[in-house]
Amino acid sequence: MSDNKFLKEYFDNFSNLIYSDTKIFKKIESLSKKLINIKKYNKKVLIFGNGGSAAIASHFSVDLTKNCKIRSTNYNESDLITCFANDYGYEFWVSKAIEFYADKGDILIVISSSGKSKNMINACKTARKKKLKSIITFSGFNINNPLSKLGDINFWVNSKTYNYVENLHQLWLLATVDLIINKKIKK
Repeated sequence: MSDNKFLKEYFDNFSNLIYSDTKIFKKIESLSKKLINIKKYNKKVLIFGNGGSAAIASHFSVDLTKNCKIRSTNYNESDLITCFANDYGYEFWVSKAIEFYADKGDILIVISSSGKSKNMINACKTARKKKLKSIITFSGFNINNPLSKLGDINFWVNSKTYNYVENLHQLWLLATVDLIINKKIKK
């Protein structure tokens, strides 16, 4: 296959994913309302991901804090991750971060392309025990993945290609930021 043909197929496939599910608009609107609401109560967002999803979590967290004035934290510091992973096991490092840093009424957002990341699944269970206000999941691959069953709002990408899934997760999260900014401008 030529490079040109590959790229045309690649972008056509990605374009189809972006526009294939109009229900996503309602989910983004619902997420933006939840985020605006927690600001009123001086609560925060905790967001986690692994690998590329961790980078997406960082980007979203900074934009949400800076541009929307909604407190958001992510925990991508290597010292924290390696300490908690060493002491509690990698599958529990996110849960331990939630135990230490989350407060009742906060929102948890977790990102896992496969929806099978044990550390994200355990994080959702810990968030429920700790009485966080909402759990928002971002996943892909299999629609019935374990993570997608644990959230109050579940964003799912119908693809098994990591870059499609991760890019769509980022697009949806940053669209949420832009929607909140748009609401503030209109007031």
